[in-house]
Amino acid sequence: MARSDDELLRFVREALSRQIPRADIEKALAQAGWRPDQARSALAIFADNVDFPVPVPRPKPYLSAREVFVYLILFSALYATAFSVGALAFHVIDKSFPDPLQNIYVRSYLDDQIRWNISTIIVTFPLFIFTFRAVTRAIAIDPTKRASRPRKWLTYLTLFIASVSLMGDMSVLVYNVLGGELTVRFLLKVATAAIIAGGIFAFFLSDMRKEEKI
Repeated sequence: MARSDDELLRFVREALSRQIPRADIEKALAQAGWRPDQARSALAIFADNVDFPVPVPRPKPYLSAREVFVYLILFSALYATAFSVGALAFHVIDKSFPDPLQNIYVRSYLDDQIRWNISTIIVTFPLFIFTFRAVTRAIAIDPTKRASRPRKWLTYLTLFIASVSLMGDMSVLVYNVLGGELTVRFLLKVATAAIIAGGIFAFFLSDMRKEEKI
């Protein structure tokens, strides 16, 4: 830990031991130039619901192989489900608004892909729901698990992937608008990608903001 962080923790520990309200400590740190997230992180190290003469530190989050495994399964199932739902929607759109140049082999390929995407969703979506509920219950029992490193890294990675997908989706839309090449199939596919990526981005962004308020 850097020296400045040590000084911040010593200040917070001393202020809390003198029964100074957390809001006043955070305000004083902000006036001194500390970022809000630094002040909140320092305050979060000490429990605020323990009746004891001196500040009591919270347990530090630890990294376990089981935790990494669970989160890798959770996010892998999420990615597989999201990709399969998007691909299924694309194939259904292609069948509903067929290209006149499509031959029988292309239509047969679409049928095979639709069957494959449905099979993948049947397997991965229940797995995602099961692991997500298990993780949610574990966090409800032990709120310190919100600080899990695998959870944070994979959540921010998901936000990054979703934001890149949204930017790419909008760029393709603008490109086709400028070229005057808009079709019903294209617009439906853009809307599908935007809904999936936007929904994932909004959910995890809301979850991270909720965590910052705790």
